[in-house]
Amino acid sequence: MNARELYDPEFRKLIKSKKPTIIIPIGSLEQHGAHLPITTDSDIVTEIASRLAKKCGFIVFPTISYGISDEHSPFFNASVTEQAFEDFIGGLANSLYFANGIKSLVFLNGHHGNVDSLDALTLNKLIKNKGGHVAWKQYSYWHFMKHEFDHAGFVETSIMLAISDKVKMKKAKKGLITKGLSKDEIQRINKLSTEPGGFPQVAKNGVWGDPTGATKKDGEKFLAEIVRNLAKKCQS
Repeated sequence: MNARELYDPEFRKLIKSKKPTIIIPIGSLEQHGAHLPITTDSDIVTEIASRLAKKCGFIVFPTISYGISDEHSPFFNASVTEQAFEDFIGGLANSLYFANGIKSLVFLNGHHGNVDSLDALTLNKLIKNKGGHVAWKQYSYWHFMKHEFDHAGFVETSIMLAISDKVKMKKAKKGLITKGLSKDEIQRINKLSTEPGGFPQVAKNGVWGDPTGATKKDGEKFLAEIVRNLAKKCQS
């Protein structure tokens, strides 16, 4: 079910009688090379959340389309600070629990730069001011697929081909490839890429991976795998 289908007071009655799980997708607004739109992270996580909601009988809320992306500077990014992000997510969770009685929340993350702040938002920090317990879970969708993840590479480009008509494959170019690098070098690159302004230093064209062989068919396979594994996790 989508929030667009909900009306008050029917929704309040549903909360009391069914105790639904709410999914809130979280994305970002940032560069994804020359071939993918800047809304890519939000587009992908929105699609996955919608499919997950249908599969599990959950309710999907509107996507939070801004995150922490300053690692992409000076490439385009519209970022918020870590504190602002944590205050917003924490405040939203508190509002849904205390003001609305929603006891089960899933924050589904679609951008790597949001991970540390989401990890920092423990249940105790979210609700320590009033007491209680929120069944609050947060997952990053790429943890539910076997293929190595990327940024505007084969995986993201394939998924976007499956859900969007905005992919410009003629502009797709190979970016950073870590295959063959030493473990120490990969660790150095991973660390640098997450620092403010660090991503363009390791991926000169804003692409991590090779999108040139991406296909819609592969994108559908990735989506099915992710939703299937997420559903198992959420229902366990």
